[in-house]
Amino acid sequence: MRRPAVRLLWLGRLQYAELLALQERWLRRMQAEPRTEAPLGTEAGALLLCEPAGPVYTSGLRGGLTPQETARLRALGAEVRATGRGGLATFHGPGQLLCHPVLDLRHLGLRLRTHVAALEACAVRLCELLGLRGVSARPPPYTGVWLGECKICAIGVRCGRHITSHGLALNCSTDLTWFEHIVPCGLVGTGVTSLSKELQRHVTVDEVMPPFLVAFKETYKCTLVSEDSLN
Repeated sequence: MRRPAVRLLWLGRLQYAELLALQERWLRRMQAEPRTEAPLGTEAGALLLCEPAGPVYTSGLRGGLTPQETARLRALGAEVRATGRGGLATFHGPGQLLCHPVLDLRHLGLRLRTHVAALEACAVRLCELLGLRGVSARPPPYTGVWLGECKICAIGVRCGRHITSHGLALNCSTDLTWFEHIVPCGLVGTGVTSLSKELQRHVTVDEVMPPFLVAFKETYKCTLVSEDSLN
């Protein structure tokens, strides 16, 4: 059976607001398509990838930031945005790979829970390809990918009418001190880490991209088709 195709859009360094705007355009495009049962093996959507151009804190559908906290974080020089993803507050910034798959899960034979599990498996596989062992997913409420008690990859998604948005944030060479100003994902007593910290060398987003794409294709059993990021 032919594998479903996913459009690949590598956006480089990008402001977070621009990523959200492009994600919204893809959502509108896919939601406008006829709502018929989708055969497996057809085009499944788009994979939006970027490195945040500046520091931004985001909150999810369950909140995570009070007005006072928002003002304090903005005073640090960071942007603060409410989003429609699941989860609570987290941080995005330079040195981090953001992956927002806008996918019709019916084309991939997935449900929301298995989509989240696939994102976790993709990040675990990437770490293995880079030689980092001992990384694993954990049961709720510890969604994401962990090395011991430290999270290396945060996951928060949204799904409506079978179509996903948002996704994962993988710390490559992220300045982890930004996380000290919040309780990441509302999980008290846990920490954050990065590929650079654990591998004890500087790991860039550019270095991570090729093995990440390998892991994504393996996990989602799809093909990736490069597309102009303006579409």
